[in-house]
Amino acid sequence: MLFPTPDLSVADERVLSDVDRMRDTLRHQLQSAPAGWTGGLRKFLTADAVAASNSIEGFKVSTVDVEDLIAGERDVDVSEENRAETLAYEQTMTYIQTLHDVEDFSYSKGLLNALHWMLQGHRHAARRPAGQWRRGAVYVTDVRDTSIAAYTAPEAAAVPGLMAELVEWLNVESGAHPLVRAAMAHLQLVSIHPWADGNGRMSRSLQTLMIAREGVLAPEFSSIEAWLGRPGNTWEYYQVLGRRGSEYRPNQDVSEWIRFNLVAYHQQTQTVHARFVRSGRVWEALADFTTRESVDERLVTAMHDVAMSGRVRRSRYEQNEGLNLQQAQRDLRELVRREVLSPVGRTRARFYVAGSKFPESALEIAHTPTTLKDPYAAV
Repeated sequence: MLFPTPDLSVADERVLSDVDRMRDTLRHQLQSAPAGWTGGLRKFLTADAVAASNSIEGFKVSTVDVEDLIAGERDVDVSEENRAETLAYEQTMTYIQTLHDVEDFSYSKGLLNALHWMLQGHRHAARRPAGQWRRGAVYVTDVRDTSIAAYTAPEAAAVPGLMAELVEWLNVESGAHPLVRAAMAHLQLVSIHPWADGNGRMSRSLQTLMIAREGVLAPEFSSIEAWLGRPGNTWEYYQVLGRRGSEYRPNQDVSEWIRFNLVAYHQQTQTVHARFVRSGRVWEALADFTTRESVDERLVTAMHDVAMSGRVRRSRYEQNEGLNLQQAQRDLRELVRREVLSPVGRTRARFYVAGSKFPESALEIAHTPTTLKDPYAAV
């Protein structure tokens, strides 16, 4: 038995309608924006989702470090464990992104286990197999006392049947809104807890996949994992999940879970839209700067990374602009000579930050924070 999808309240319907409107507006804005900086925004959002979802599980890597790791940079100051977890989750997310427009797509046990292998294959062991249903009991322990089980998942013998039921549910269209179905899929999978490890990230990944399959926004703009990874939201995430009970009880009303996810959808859309607008304004300010200072316009890409993320590496700039090594080095040396950028570190580990003559207007725009609305307070 799975959790039944609850009916939406009038307030829920209003918030969901607002999310639909905001996402549709963002889609049209993205379609008309220059590819140069929207491409950078896509990469940032992917890295931010990976960093946030991993942080929920205790793997702490900053978004800018994740961006560098994804770009293939080897000299990033992170532990080998965090590097492995980051690259594994990025691989999983990349595959999920490619599935958003597959015409003959269907959910299956094989697909879910394959995604789990991408995520956990580097940790595969006889007692904690990757890409296979768990063979024993699994518990979510209390963060303050690991001798107490905050949640006990269904017994291992029940997992194949529950997962068969979930796969059937995933493949059958219903009258529920796709965003509501995606939230319910997350709850179903994390409650069944079918694997020995990685259940939280897999459940969030499934939600991201279902939103991406909806097709309103490109997959990079579809995840709420970055929102879930903010400390206050992570705490509430665990609280809401915890209030479903200490064991598998699917015959209950989970309206609170839906409301929590609707807030996440709304505020993450606000966040992405704000970064889109801010990123565009920074790009324009830097383009004006290059014109005034007679700097090659392609250097906007490097300066934009510095303004929005705090630093740029030669390898990322080289990739973004399709340059060879010598061209990229020459460009960055020119910005250092002009004191627009300042180098940090030596040789391969070197990166660049804002120098004394970096345009202040661009930094001011980039560093102006966004105020998020509570969608339920608004209705």
